Amino acid sequence: MTQSVTPASTPAKIHPLVDVRFSDPSSDRSADSSWAVERQLSVIVPTFNERDNVTKLFQKLEATLAGVAWEVIFVDDNSPDGTWDVVRGLAERDTRVRCLRRIGRRGLSGACIEGILASSAPYVAVIDADLQHDETQLPKMLALLQSDAAELVVGSRYVDGGSAESFGSGRLRISAAATLLAKRLLNIKIADPMSGFFMIRRDRFEQLAPSLSVQGFKILLDIVATARGTLRTVEVPFVFGTRQHGESKLDSMVALDFLGLVLAKLTRDLVSLRFLLFALVGSFGLAVHLVTLDIAFSLLPTSFAEAQTIAAFVAMTSNFLLNNFLTYRDQRLKGLAIVRGLVVFYLVCGVGLLANVGVAFSIYNQQPIWWLAGAAGALMGVVWNYAVSSLFVWRKR
Repeated sequence: MTQSVTPASTPAKIHPLVDVRFSDPSSDRSADSSWAVERQLSVIVPTFNERDNVTKLFQKLEATLAGVAWEVIFVDDNSPDGTWDVVRGLAERDTRVRCLRRIGRRGLSGACIEGILASSAPYVAVIDADLQHDETQLPKMLALLQSDAAELVVGSRYVDGGSAESFGSGRLRISAAATLLAKRLLNIKIADPMSGFFMIRRDRFEQLAPSLSVQGFKILLDIVATARGTLRTVEVPFVFGTRQHGESKLDSMVALDFLGLVLAKLTRDLVSLRFLLFALVGSFGLAVHLVTLDIAFSLLPTSFAEAQTIAAFVAMTSNFLLNNFLTYRDQRLKGLAIVRGLVVFYLVCGVGLLANVGVAFSIYNQQPIWWLAGAAGALMGVVWNYAVSSLFVWRKR
């Protein structure tokens, strides 16, 4: 433990690993017991609409981490309820609190990654803001990392002493099924890879960070799958609590994110979660195209060319709306931006169709196997549409 003491008449020499603050007798900041002490633990809390919980969580952390030099970083996705403003108020009163307010970016995994990379301690914990995780386990988790007994400590609901009964029977069955699927397909050994409560050595996390997905909600699963058994891991039991305030963020999109993450890890990250969702939407668009073509050609007084044109525009519009709602929901277009984005998407898909046909004909001329040529053309079209749409339709703002 490093301590910095500077005489009043001597200019302060601040060690790069020491957090030195000068106390003001008139300020509550002078009560901050972590001043002039090398920070041991950073606690990362991803938030979205949790204004009623963040102050209570801070108070709980303050009580359980007495004697530990710590900080808490709330990473807020620009919550409409002003969670970030409440956190900013906490930060004004206590220097251990930091707020990262993200504009134009959404998602728990991305928030955790940004928070961990912005932390300043050698050990980093991730805990939800909804008060359902047991913060009293943090000192035990920290001790395991500091003693080098582990590089990753997971708060587990599925080892002896742990419980997830507050889920309810339906959600508990879904969680158990997802856990079993992840363990079987990705060869994961720990009991609770879906937990959102864990602590890790920051240097080990930074080694894995470039290969992690910023999409989705299951950051621990991504960490464990990416590490491929190289992280020494210990699980500590905890009882999953009941949410007191706010609403759960779990919905059908979480299930799709989970399946996409599993598929991405099965391909060793050759394809991204976002690309898989884009391709899934494209497959649905093909069905929409065929159904519209059948209706337009059979029931309307149109030629085949006219029916095909109508079907193409309906399918492209369907694909655009689904991608805006699902694939790019963290960059979702709104208002007039939807109209501009749709027009650009039409142009992108038009060029993608030319690429599709060109590749298909080229392969068919060399090897006249219709399904091989068709599949190659379709893949070329999907790759083109995805790459160019990411640049010009849903580009980062």
